[in-house]
Amino acid sequence: MSDSSTPVDRAALRKALRERRAALPAVERIAAAQAVVAQLEQVPEFMTDRRIGGYWAVDGELPLAALMGGLRARDQQYFLPVIGADRLLRFAPWRPGTAVETNRFGIPEPACAAADLLAPADIDVVLVPLLGFDRKGHRLGFGGGWYDRSFAFLAGRADVGKPVLVGVGYALQEIDALDAQPWDVRLDYVATERELLDFTAPVASL
Repeated sequence: MSDSSTPVDRAALRKALRERRAALPAVERIAAAQAVVAQLEQVPEFMTDRRIGGYWAVDGELPLAALMGGLRARDQQYFLPVIGADRLLRFAPWRPGTAVETNRFGIPEPACAAADLLAPADIDVVLVPLLGFDRKGHRLGFGGGWYDRSFAFLAGRADVGKPVLVGVGYALQEIDALDAQPWDVRLDYVATERELLDFTAPVASL
């Protein structure tokens, strides 16, 4: 794909990627969601760590329901993001059947007491929705900046820490190169129905 992304054309790129994703047939969405499970199972922390943060799929995002059986079998906890008044994310425990409330952006969130919310640093692995990604671990989000603000403490880290950030999406969301901004937080992995991209290896110095 020959998209370019500079600060002046990000809005147009978001629109094009959203339209492309929306055009994906339902049968292909279901197949992709199943295939992504196998890719995520190659991430060591996803298989062994306790607290897994996900998202409630909206606007054509890749659904994560296929993960739930494996998480239960491994006795892992699943969390969904809650957007705070300070525009930062916290994470609420969720399982099928848990009551949800729609937030001001139209996204369902668990109906959860504030005392039960976890800070971003307390989650082990976070599955991050995206509109686009490149092969350097850069993510194009929806423009709200929630993930970049919430995980800003990870920016510039030299190695993989906690939480591990795994972008999740369809292969058709790949772009050639994304002009990263100073506030962008790099992903550790990207999982699509075709492959798992691993960005955790240290870059060799010349």
